[in-house]
Amino acid sequence: MSEDVRLVAWVRGRVQGVGFRWFTRAKALEIGGLSGFALNLADGRVQVVAEGSRERCDGLLDWLQDGDTPGHVDGVTEIWDTPRGGYDGFGIR
Repeated sequence: MSEDVRLVAWVRGRVQGVGFRWFTRAKALEIGGLSGFALNLADGRVQVVAEGSRERCDGLLDWLQDGDTPGHVDGVTEIWDTPRGGYDGFGIR
């Protein structure tokens, strides 16, 4: 059984106004076992926070980097941390 992790990813590109947060939430729910959120930032990026198993978080990160996302992703910066909890499922903020 793998230990849970926290993924924080900042997605750059044309990722606002194209349904990116909605599709990110849908992908997280499809993967299953993830909690967190997707949030538009003032500088045009989308911040994604996901907590769950390393394998599932890696799956979401792979999709953010190379998947069939709406808009256009120029790059993703991520950090890994220990889970903080307190999320009720995976939401859009």
